[in-house]
Order: sequence, then structure tokens, then C-alpha cells
Amino acid sequence: MKRVRLKRPNWFDRIPVRWRIAVTAAGLTMVILIGFAVVLGQVVGDRIRDDFKSELNDAAARLAAETQVAIDAQGQPIISSPPLRGFAMPHDAVVRVVDGSGNTLASTHPDTSLGGPSGGYHEVSGLMVATREIASSDPVPTYVQYARPDEHVDATVARMWLFLAAGVLGGTALALLAGFAVARRAMRPIASLTAQAREITSTRDPSKRMPVPDSDDEVSELARTMDGMLEALDEATSEREQALERQREFVADASHELRTPLTSVQANLELLQTEQSEPPEAQHAVDSALSSTKRMSRLVSDLLLLARADTGRRAARTELDLSSIAAEALEEMRSIAGGRRIEADLAQGLALRGNPDELHRLVLNLLENAVRHTPDGTRIELTVRPDGDDAVMEVTDDGPGLPQGMEDQVFDRFVRGEGPADTAAGGGSGLGLAIVRAVAEAHGGSVTAGTSHTGGARFTIRLPLAGRVPAPEPSERANL
Repeated sequence: MKRVRLKRPNWFDRIPVRWRIAVTAAGLTMVILIGFAVVLGQVVGDRIRDDFKSELNDAAARLAAETQVAIDAQGQPIISSPPLRGFAMPHDAVVRVVDGSGNTLASTHPDTSLGGPSGGYHEVSGLMVATREIASSDPVPTYVQYARPDEHVDATVARMWLFLAAGVLGGTALALLAGFAVARRAMRPIASLTAQAREITSTRDPSKRMPVPDSDDEVSELARTMDGMLEALDEATSEREQALERQREFVADASHELRTPLTSVQANLELLQTEQSEPPEAQHAVDSALSSTKRMSRLVSDLLLLARADTGRRAARTELDLSSIAAEALEEMRSIAGGRRIEADLAQGLALRGNPDELHRLVLNLLENAVRHTPDGTRIELTVRPDGDDAVMEVTDDGPGLPQGMEDQVFDRFVRGEGPADTAAGGGSGLGLAIVRAVAEAHGGSVTAGTSHTGGARFTIRLPLAGRVPAPEPSERANL
């Protein structure tokens, strides 16, 4: 199956979707609020300063209108105006009356300089100064300077900017919370779909269905699409299971039907083999045909056993002693052991409920596997012992051992582990250890492969006991 490779996600793509939606909404809101606050702060700040200047100008104009300047006989100006201190006191202002050269004619703060008269506004030492000319018949112009500190204006503008900044932060925080709430509500159906998909993944049951929301939006469309996909997968799985079941039944039935003619052919060939009247060429052909028939008969029996295990058909079970089964299989191995030394340590009284033929095949296959894949002079050990509520059977050797990484694959069907130590390389069907696993699991047990303490192979079978049987003998030792 070809995988679709997506681009590597960046840091933002690793954030959960609900947070991405909330952060995006809050970010856009913050940008809008910042723009609005900048424009509003600039406009309001200018308006506050303009109002302050307008107040200065009005006060200076009013004072200039109420002030009169006359020249006495000595040529000195005589000023007639409202009390300057009383006029300036309410606003903590500074008032001066000056001539065109900037000489002070009257002042509320003689030590404070407001600079020379100039049109409009100017700032001196933290004071905003408004200057207005006094209407007079004297050719020498005189002016009124009205000044107030502008620090409270700056403080007012600063407070305004602080309020605007707080409004931006507060609005962004509210947008973040609202975006998260909306995103969480919008993602709730997707979370439900994810939970259901995770459950289907864990159970591998495509017959389950996706919850489809009542709304008609993109999420409901996704749910309907996924539900349709699961339905199609369920149908495909059912069809595949039916095909596999038919295949298993066919293999089981075919194997069962082939056993009878193969048995008949084998019996006739054995009868011909005993006849001495046949010429040598015919006798050789009979021997070859009999050998092939025996191999075919065993292969059919193996396929029948595996097919029954696949279909769940259980052979007849009875109470038996595992040590006795192991001893019979060990006795059968004498003819093919060659120069290998087989030791057995069989604890007696290990009673379990099972099929004696299948368990006999299990032990025989393990011993044949050890003999096949070890050279002459190898020591093979068969051990049967109790372990709690289980019976443990181990077959170990000091041969070359299992290939690296093949501990699980050796139990697959048609897997052959051939090597230089094999006594019949290429002659096996690759079903021996698969049958061992099938028989062990059919009896409620398990099988594992590993390495022995000498570096060879080790196969361990665990089978549940049906009850301990008193042992007449402590153990049985057999050496070949």
C-alpha cells in the first residue's frame, strides 16, 4: 500500500486545532483592536491638547480684553486690569503683561520667565503659553501672556493610552476564551469521531459505526464518509472471511478425502515391496513410490491438522499423561537420531486433557526439528516438568542455534531454516513448527523459541494441567 507523504509540520501545526482556532481568532481581534486604539488614541489625544490650548487662548483673550494700558506724563505705562493673581489662581496659571520687547510690565510670578511675546502658542519650562495682544491706542504694543502647566494634560493622555492598552488586552483575552469555547464546541463531533476510530483501531472491528451529527456541515459530511468507508471495509472483511472459511473447509475436506486413497496406495505398495518376485528395477520403483506416498500422506495429515486448527475444529480429548506421550515420541526417534545424543528428563504424573495423536505429533516435530538442524555428536535434551498450574516441555540442543531474528518466524508456515548442519536439506515441508504452535494453542498453551545456555536452540511449550497424578517413579532417563 502506497503511503501519502505529507510535508513536515511546523511548530504551529503541532498545536491542537482548537487552540489554533482560538489563537488565530484572538490574534486577529488583537490586530483590529490595536489599530482601533491607535487611531482613537491619536484623535482623542489631539483633541485633549487642542481643548487645553483653546482654554489657554480663551483665558488670554478674556484677560487681554479686560486689560487697558495708558501712558502717564513721564511716559510710563499704566496698566488697568483685573487682579492678575485672582485670575490665575483657579488654574494655577502664570500671567504676565509685557511690552513688545518682552519687558515685564506686570506678573503674578516675577521670577518665572515665559519668553518673549510670540503669536500662537509656545512651551517654556513645562508651561504652555498663550499670547494675546492688548488693544491700545499707544503705538507701543503690549501683550498678555497666559501660561499653565501641561503635565496634567500629558497625564490624562497617558491614562487614556493605558485604558486603551487594557482594553486591547482584555478584548484579546475575551476573544481567546470565546474562540476556544467556539472551537471546542465545533471540535466536539470530531473528538467523538476520533474516539470511535480509536476504539475501532483497538478492537479491529469494522462493523462498528461512526456517530453522524444531525447538522449538515463539513463535520457531518466527514462522519458520513468515514461511516461509508467502514461499511465498505466491513463488507470486504466479511467477504474475505467467507472466502478464507471456504478455503479452510476445502483444505480440510480435501485432506480428509485424500487420506483414504493414500492409505490404500501405501498399503498396496508395502504389499508389493514384500514380494520378492519383482525384478530389481520394479522393486526400486516400488520403493521410490512408497517413499513418496509416505511423504505425501504425512503432508496431507499436516494440512488436515492445520486446517482443523484454522476452522476451530477440535479433535477428541481425553485424560492423558504428557510424560508418557513424550516417552513414546522419544522412542520413535531412535531410528533417525544418528550420531546425536538425546537425553530426556521426564517428570511423571503430569496429567492434562488433550488429543494424544496431536500431542505426539507436537513432541515428534520438535525432536525431528532438533535432529534435522544439528550435526552428529550434538546433545539434544527433552525435559518435561511441572511449573505451577502448567506443564512445561523444553527441547534444547547445543547446535548452531536459530538465525538472528527468526525466533517468531520459525513458527510460520512453509518457513524452512536450512543450513550446513541439516541432515535432509530441502526435504522438509516447512509445516513442522507451525503444527507445534497450532497444537499448543489448540490445547490452551503457548510455544516460544530462543537460545539455550550452550548457544543452541531452545523451544519451550507451556500447557495447562488438568490435575496432578501420583507419580510411581520420580523420573525417567533415556540416553541414545
